Amino acid sequence: MDVEALERRVQQLEDREAIIAAVVEYARAIDRADWQAYGDLHTDPVHIDFSEAGLPPADFPREQFVGFAAQNLETWDARQHLSTNHQVRFDGDDRAVCASYLYAQHYRKGEPVYLMRGWYDHHLVRVEGAWWISGVVQHISWLEGAPETR
Repeated sequence: MDVEALERRVQQLEDREAIIAAVVEYARAIDRADWQAYGDLHTDPVHIDFSEAGLPPADFPREQFVGFAAQNLETWDARQHLSTNHQVRFDGDDRAVCASYLYAQHYRKGEPVYLMRGWYDHHLVRVEGAWWISGVVQHISWLEGAPETR
């Protein structure tokens, strides 16, 4: 039995679980408006590419990006972001990309529900043993509802 190979496989399984947990927490923190937890997931700075939704790619200081997210998402009475179909690709021992489906519902009383569907590519790095989101690319497949009524 190759003990080193087994240890690498176990480490990769543990890393995969930690990466998926970070991506799921990204969605949960948005829905709970827990901006501290949301910020705690990201490196500083963090690269954000929401160009398909109108925000050109850029590196943001973590606090600035969290503030932007809070300002735009708290305008809704309720939000639900589902994160599914996680696929983790490792790039060496300390970098990974987690692709996951995006299904985001945004509710405001008296208005049509605004739905976003697509996927995210979350770029993660291991820093001092923990996985941090260093970049997010949002891909929009289709939208429903009327965000312009905001």
